[in-house]
Order: sequence, then structure tokens, then C-alpha cells
Amino acid sequence: MVVRVATVAFEGIEARAVDVQVQISPGSVVFTVVGLPDKAVGESRERVRSALIASGLALPAKRITVNLAPADLPKEGSHYDLPIALGVMAAIGAIPADALDGFTVLGELALDGQITAVAGVLPAAVAANGRGQGLICPESCGPEAAWASADMEVLAPRSLIQLANHFKGTQVLSPPVPAVAGPAAALPDLRDIRGQESAKRVLEIAAAGGHNLLMNGPPGAGKSMLASRLPSILPPLSPRELLEVSMVHSVAGLLAEGRLTDRRPYRAPHHSASMAALVGGGLQARPGEVSLAHHGVLFLDELPEFQPQVLDSLRQPIETGEVLIARANHRAVYPARFQLVAAMNPCRCGRATEPGYACRRQPNERCMAQYQARMSGPLLDRIDLVIEVPPVSAADLILPAPREGSAEAAARVARARLIQRERFDALGAGIAVNAACPPGLIEDVARPDADGARLLKDAADAMRLTARGFHRVLKVARTLADLDGEARVGRLHLAEALSYRASVDRVSPDPGNFSAATARV
Repeated sequence: MVVRVATVAFEGIEARAVDVQVQISPGSVVFTVVGLPDKAVGESRERVRSALIASGLALPAKRITVNLAPADLPKEGSHYDLPIALGVMAAIGAIPADALDGFTVLGELALDGQITAVAGVLPAAVAANGRGQGLICPESCGPEAAWASADMEVLAPRSLIQLANHFKGTQVLSPPVPAVAGPAAALPDLRDIRGQESAKRVLEIAAAGGHNLLMNGPPGAGKSMLASRLPSILPPLSPRELLEVSMVHSVAGLLAEGRLTDRRPYRAPHHSASMAALVGGGLQARPGEVSLAHHGVLFLDELPEFQPQVLDSLRQPIETGEVLIARANHRAVYPARFQLVAAMNPCRCGRATEPGYACRRQPNERCMAQYQARMSGPLLDRIDLVIEVPPVSAADLILPAPREGSAEAAARVARARLIQRERFDALGAGIAVNAACPPGLIEDVARPDADGARLLKDAADAMRLTARGFHRVLKVARTLADLDGEARVGRLHLAEALSYRASVDRVSPDPGNFSAATARV
């Protein structure tokens, strides 16, 4: 007799069905797991054996064979412990043979029979609900699984004994309740920043349209402070965005006690991060920082200090909004629609733009050029807003706190995002912000008036804008018009958008040409 238990294998955030087949037959006493298991799955034999003994059950002195089908699909992780154990229990008659029908099972076993938390419960629950099945998972993951559907049957036991008693009718497990993370610490407020009014303006534009932002300035100018306050003016996640973000975090094992939050992710990896850490990968093709920042902010401080190859790996995710990780025997796709915010010094010493300062190693211009050459032109071309952040003077620091803070800026951002969502919903575009608008559509929704079109043509020729740069100027101009509540993109919106295309790597044309193009505004 073969007992079958349904579980899943993860490919990115997709949970593929796996059939756990358990057979106990006469023969030599051996416990075998087949079906392309990894090290963690192979070690489940000892965890299952110890957990069953701790629960008062003894394995029969027979041949136990566990097959994980399909056999050509790699099986990774410790969540196969519970379905294997339940299959063995059903095969020896410890639980009814039909008790597991209609359930997807996942969970890790401790040696004392306790069921411990595993990653990926939310996507597993969503997949099980799509197949019309219930879910059996660890107790600590029950609140996470309950988000899949209110009508779905979810069993979240603490131990094998508790689950066996439930199947026998001697104990009833109460269904888990969806959990929401409690109030987190208050986000840093824009009111804390003295001076830097132009930088605050650009931060608001970036938040309103989801635009990528690069801040260039000397040490201590407040670049990191500005970036850390961007989440305070971003709107909360929509229900659809919340589900997408939570599924990525569930696969990564970052949902504490299964609690979801509508706060947008904010990830700030150190500049020593590897390519696998940033975009994902490794032996198990895990999600990287770009996926963990999905629908949120990825802040890269000291941008030129990152390895050039690591920075260039961001180019595809910025364009497509997803990451494809391909290995010889594994392929995973993770969403990565993030907002890139970066900060950098003008040179390695950070003082090249300071009046009267002369670098002791080489001329200031060469010092800046060598430092900024660590970033490729194609990457900079994907950044919508580039601003200079000047140092803050003592006179700015002793001024009283500004009257406007994050609450006022967040209200303007919310109004602009509402305009964008209504526009794109009416067009059936399936996007929410201007930064994600495809080129063909942005030319229609951001078509400038006659004066604006002439300015855009002159400036595009003077600045030698690429096609990507041209469309990104239109996206920023569309956001500026949305902030002003204007239905049509005007000359002033385009002039301001063009001013943010001044590149820090000196690959843009002579600033004098651009000044001549915009001086007629």
C-alpha cells in the first residue's frame, strides 16, 4: 500500500505541487528518500525517526521508501519533514488513511515531535487554495496561511501528537486568525532636516512618481537622512501589492510570526554586498535585496563603492521589474519592482566641489572623473532624478524646525498617486505610477503643449538624450504635472524635469548648452 501526501516545492514565489509517496514493505530495515532531494531533505529521515519515537510511535522493522514526485524536480528545504512523517503515520495506522486527503502539508520537525516554522507558507497556502485544498502547517505559521482565503481549512498544530489527536477526534484545533504586525516605531520625519529645501522637493517628486533618484554631495550633507525619510511620505501598500510583497518575504523567511504589514519595504544593503546578495541567487536561488525591496525602496549608500559588476546587474531588474535566476538545474523568477535611491560623494575624498579645496593626489576634475567612472553610463541612464546636495551651513542648523514635515508631503504624494492610478486604471495599463509606464503609453499621457515640445526637442539635442532618457524626462514631467493637478504637461514641467537629468559622471554634454536650451523658459 502506498500513502500519498501533497506538499510543494518552490520555484521563486511559485509553489509547485509535489506528491510524497510512502511505502512500507518487507525487506531489509532501511529508510530511503528518493526524488532528487537535497541535503536538508535527505536528513529528514533522522528528524522524522526521532520525532515519531518522541511521540510514542516506533518505526516498523521493514523497508520504508519515500518518493518525492516528480522525480526530476529538485527538492530543497526542511518543510518536507511533516508530510513524510504524516505519510509514515498513515502507513502504520497511527492516523486514518484518508485523513490527509484534500490537504497540502509542510513543516519542519524537531527531535521532540514539535512542528517548527518554515519559509514559504503564504505562497503554499495560496497555491493550495487555488487547487481547492486545505493546508497543514506549523502553529507559528498559521496566521500567515490564514491570509490565503477566509473559506480555506487551515490546521496549525504545535506537535505531531496534537495533530494525531485532531484526526482521531479527541482534540479539535481552532482555525488560525490572520495576523497584522503591531504598530512599528514611527518613521523618521522630514521635519528633522534643516535646509535642503530643493532636495526635499526632489524627494517628494520621486515618491509621487516612483522615480529612481541619485543624490550627489559632500559627506555630512544629509543624503542618508533624506533617503531614510522617503518611506514616511510613501503611501501604504495596496492589497494586491501587500500580497506580492508578503509572498516574497515569506519565501525568504522574513515574516515574523506570520504577521503582515502594509508598510513599504526599505532595504539598505552595505556596499560590500555580492551580486547574489543584491539580485538573488546562491545554491538555492534565494531572493536578493532587489526582490525584498519589491514595491518599496532600495537605498544604495556610497554608490561608487559597490563593485561595478554588482551595480550593472541592477540594469535588467530596473527595466523589467523582475529577476530571473537561472542555474544548471534550477530556475526561479522573483518580482523586483523597486524604487532605487542612491547616494554618493563627488570623489573619494568627498571635498572636490568645496571652494578653494585642491586634491593632493591629482587635479579635482580628474579625481572626480576617476571616482564617478566606477558607475556605468547605462546604469546612470536608468536614473530619473540626479541632484546635487550642498553642505548644510551652521546658519541652517540653528534655524527652528520647518513647519512642513512628512505628513504634509505625504498628502501631496497621495493625491498625485491617486491621479496616476485612476488614469492607468481607465487605460487598463495594469500599473500604478508614472515610473512604470511603458514608452508608447507615456508619449500619449505626457504629450506636451507646443512650447513644451519645442523646449524638449532643443534640450534633447543639446543634452544628447538617449531614447530611454527622453522617455524618463517625460515620466518626471508627467509626475510634476500630477503634483500640480494639471491635466497637460507644460513647458515649466519639462524644464524642471530636464534639470534633473544633469549627469554626475560627466558624460552629458556641456552644461552651457543645456542652460541655453532652458534659459528661454
